[in-house]
Amino acid sequence: MSDDKLAALRGEIDALDQQLVQLLNRRGRLALKTAELKGRQDEAAYYRPEREAQILERVRQLNEGPLSDEALAQLAREIMSACRALEARLRIACLGPAGTFTQSAVFRHFGHSVETALFSNIDQVFREVEAGNCHYGVAPVENSVEGAVNRTLDLLTESKLKINGEVELRIHQNLLSRAAAMEDIETVYSHEQSLAQCRHWLDEHLPRARRAPVASNAEAALSASQDPKAAAVAGKGAARLYELPLLSENIEDDPDNATRFLVLGREAVAASGRDKTSVLFATPSRPGALLKLLTCFANHGVNMTRIESRPSRQAAWEYVFFADVNGHRDDEEVAAALAELRDKAAMVKWLGSYPAAVA
Repeated sequence: MSDDKLAALRGEIDALDQQLVQLLNRRGRLALKTAELKGRQDEAAYYRPEREAQILERVRQLNEGPLSDEALAQLAREIMSACRALEARLRIACLGPAGTFTQSAVFRHFGHSVETALFSNIDQVFREVEAGNCHYGVAPVENSVEGAVNRTLDLLTESKLKINGEVELRIHQNLLSRAAAMEDIETVYSHEQSLAQCRHWLDEHLPRARRAPVASNAEAALSASQDPKAAAVAGKGAARLYELPLLSENIEDDPDNATRFLVLGREAVAASGRDKTSVLFATPSRPGALLKLLTCFANHGVNMTRIESRPSRQAAWEYVFFADVNGHRDDEEVAAALAELRDKAAMVKWLGSYPAAVA
């Protein structure tokens, strides 16, 4: 390519960049005008999960390439995050310290123009949102390899918080250490689920190293950064944050390893057009009770995407069930199914209706 042609293309790019800056600032000014029309209100009200989900869906529909849907969706999230911060900067509770996968899920869902409040356990995440100290919280609920995060399920049983959204995050685990070689590693720190996700790799490559479960992968990285004979299983964000070399990348046993996170808030969310509903219910103590409850959804053409059982903690060998179904509770079919469920179940608790996760 000649220098003249290259210069011409760069000139076009520069002109487009100028237009993008002008358009982005115009969007920001419109966001401020919207805030003025809304008047004074709770800062959390500036975040509308259903509205943002609709914008992301429209971006995908408008996309003609070559940028991927995922790339454009992430750009749109950051634009919405920056514009939202002009109105109010949201404070989001999540697991810490800095560099956890949960914090990554916050940024993926809300963008980077938010404040993350980092806590050592899931109980604190729920408590801070319930108390109004944080606008929203994000907590892991299940992993594609290791299954449910039971503490999150138990807290949903007790809490008045509503599920306002979900985030699906591909999880790539890495071995981080200041050790000169893997043979020098005596201890491997990580969250117990991450250790389990890398069990076969660790058996093969570090069979003699002690495995030390800690509260989070970021805490593991912090511990490994202070001990040259230790390593952490964690994400690349933690490696950058704690300046740890990557001895080996993508060591998870399952290449499709993913974790689902829930966005927790104090208010219900309106329908977006592509939603999920989560519900908790208990069966009466009689034969075939669970089957009869599940037919409540089938009778109205509602698709169940997940069901999980947990001990009820009310009596030995009694269980409650967590279920996710497609649709919003305001949808006619879902509303009818939930009404029938309430008539037949020993207990029903609606946990939230919210936009389904997007790329």
